[in-house]
Amino acid sequence: MTALHHRLDGPEDAPLVVLGPSLGTSTRLWDPQVPALASRWRVLRYDLPGHGGSSPPAGPVTVEGIADEIVRLLGRLETERFAYAGVSLGGAVGTALALRAPDRVASLILCCTSPSFGPPEAWHERARRVRGDGTGPLAETAAARWFTPGFTGAGPYVEMLRATDAEGYAACCEALARFDATDRLGGITAPTLVIAGARDVATPPAGHAETLAAGIPGAELVVIDGAGHLANAERPEPVTRAVTAQLDRTWKGLPA
Repeated sequence: MTALHHRLDGPEDAPLVVLGPSLGTSTRLWDPQVPALASRWRVLRYDLPGHGGSSPPAGPVTVEGIADEIVRLLGRLETERFAYAGVSLGGAVGTALALRAPDRVASLILCCTSPSFGPPEAWHERARRVRGDGTGPLAETAAARWFTPGFTGAGPYVEMLRATDAEGYAACCEALARFDATDRLGGITAPTLVIAGARDVATPPAGHAETLAAGIPGAELVVIDGAGHLANAERPEPVTRAVTAQLDRTWKGLPA
């Protein structure tokens, strides 16, 4: 798999927090949280294959392969331990990291994600459609999948999807089709916070966030009222508070 485009913000000597994006978005998904986080932590954001500044994949993509690429990136940055927060597919990558590199993940935050993303056939069908028609048709309906009906700030996030490479998006759909960590959640040892959007239609709390919180030893669940699938974008203040509180408990940053 090709190297992932990334950017770093915050003090160079602060503990590192890695932020993972959702399918169809870029590093900018986490813009609402970065000012608060980068004041006290070193923040690394990355783009999924074919998303944002990352090149399209040369072959199949798996969630575990993305996790391994992040480990390689952190090796180049000479960083051993880190906290991780991810939304949707980015959250699945965090789950894989916590299982594959348990000694390196100091704290884990899983936002609007799942240990399994539904029938593989639906993801393979979406991949076929995107390869044929591009991401434009999906972008037309993205706001309804990602946000509650009253949210008026969907535009920039929809444009991220519209700009995503079709093959990169399709390959990431196939990665979600293959991913199922349900029976392995008990092996996660990192202190874990699960965040859910109360009105998330893509990964509703029941069957997704609740399954994560029940399966990961000691995990805490926070449900954000009035939030859809991209809860950190729709309700940034409560999500930022929950994320920083988790990090303060488990991966202390520089003094405020």
